[in-house]
Amino acid sequence: MSEKHQLTLKDIAKELGLAVSTVSRALKSHPDISKETIKLVKDYADKHHYVPNLLAVNFRKSKTFNIGLIIPELVHQFFSSIISGVIKEANEYGYNVMICQSNEHVEDEKKVAKALLNSRVDGVIISLSNETDEVSHLEDFIAADIPVVQVDKISDQFDTPKVIVNDYAGAYQAVSHLLDLGYKRIAHIRGRLIVQHSNERYRGYAEALEKYGQKVNEEYVKVCDLLTEEEGYDFAQELMRLPEVPDAIFCVTDLVALGVMKYLREKNIKVPEEVGIIGFSNWKLGEIVSPTLSTVDQPGYEIGEKAMQLLLDKINNGMESPNERVVLSADLIVRESVKNVWAGDENLLT
Repeated sequence: MSEKHQLTLKDIAKELGLAVSTVSRALKSHPDISKETIKLVKDYADKHHYVPNLLAVNFRKSKTFNIGLIIPELVHQFFSSIISGVIKEANEYGYNVMICQSNEHVEDEKKVAKALLNSRVDGVIISLSNETDEVSHLEDFIAADIPVVQVDKISDQFDTPKVIVNDYAGAYQAVSHLLDLGYKRIAHIRGRLIVQHSNERYRGYAEALEKYGQKVNEEYVKVCDLLTEEEGYDFAQELMRLPEVPDAIFCVTDLVALGVMKYLREKNIKVPEEVGIIGFSNWKLGEIVSPTLSTVDQPGYEIGEKAMQLLLDKINNGMESPNERVVLSADLIVRESVKNVWAGDENLLT
């Protein structure tokens, strides 16, 4: 390392293979950090003459009363609900919210994160983009003593407070309901493999099938890239061209489900008589389409409120306060897009 370069928390973290937040806590002998890790970090810091950036620390003591909020899409109803919850809670405590959009692209996420860091916001709430698989650009906030709270799409690589819904339980409940109604060949249009909540929804789908003695048919699993209505439409077309077509489709989001329903409607395939549909998110549009869309509810407003409360706790009580993980329930809402298809045969699933 160049002698002209002042050693930073991020430098130490990279050299020792630790998270920036772990290094920060170790240097302060936080009780959550093992004695071995504390010694490792302090020894390295002493050996390489680490000096805390007191100018940055003193600057952080002066609040700007601005909060950064990074979300993938402004037009998405779920994220709009999160925004409303954050703003409501922030305004009660005199904070302004600077809203940034990543457009589901990690490079855009990095750009807005850097802009918020340079603006010296008091804290950041973020829902990661679909492309984000490493979070070094977010660790810069921790290194600058700026707390971060993750919501919805999160990374467990990044040790921060988190607010999520129980994606696994919501998916398990949805697919179990389809099976209880008599649907036997259930497809799943899922999200990217690197997205944690997508993986949890897939896990709920797979384990519900297993409970009923079924295995996942890989032909019935389609992977979205952008989670768009167009992808739902295209994947529905692929699924309905299989030799044995599915009789139900569980979709990773309502928007994808609406694309599926559009294709089925165009092909005069009856929902729910021939194909049952369940989405995930509980968009208002789902209450308007015909037939109305069954879905798993994500309480976006409550997520936003709780995230802001956790961020305020960090701002007011310091970075060393516990990193709480809040898991909200995700409940199935049954509407017209599914029906009982048993037709009197009690042995359909055996």
